[in-house]
Amino acid sequence: MTFEVGDKVIYPNHGLGIVETIEDKTILGTTCGFYHLRIVANDTTVLVPVSNVDGVGLRRAISDEEVERLFGLLGDGKIDNHQNWKGRFKDNSDKMRSGSIYEVADVLKSLTFLAKSKSLSFREKRMLDRAKFLIISEVSEVMRETAASIEGRVDRALERCFMAKARTTARAAAPAKVVAKAAPRAVAPAAPARRAARAS
Repeated sequence: MTFEVGDKVIYPNHGLGIVETIEDKTILGTTCGFYHLRIVANDTTVLVPVSNVDGVGLRRAISDEEVERLFGLLGDGKIDNHQNWKGRFKDNSDKMRSGSIYEVADVLKSLTFLAKSKSLSFREKRMLDRAKFLIISEVSEVMRETAASIEGRVDRALERCFMAKARTTARAAAPAKVVAKAAPRAVAPAAPARRAARAS
């Protein structure tokens, strides 16, 4: 994938950047091209080798159509959640590094859902904040809306997700209750018949 000056791109875990220049640099006797990215969130400059674009996961910002797909994913009620902290943290870290906004959305859903029932560790809380920031900053740029407006849409989508999850859980539990009610009760053994009284 190649980019031009002025393109809006996403650098995984850094967020939205703008290609300001493309130039060749000679390092240790080897000449190669570099994209100079200005990261919008903190106005810093990052150099990305042209030959390593795929390796770092650099991509273009999503389109308007992809924004709608993103909000559909945020509200679909499907939440992956490992009970094991190490496994969960590794999976979420891999998703954050992937560069895919849809993978970041999965992290946002699962950690927000988890935070409703328990306190997150410092590292997971930081990851949750980062996931939300990355989604809001990219979508607000694409839709040309304020971050506060997009944050409201994200929060509403997450609430839809959790309500859908609760309905699914309730439906799954309902048949078990019906079966329990329908199960026949154990019949107590009949009392022994009284002996007939002797005729006097």
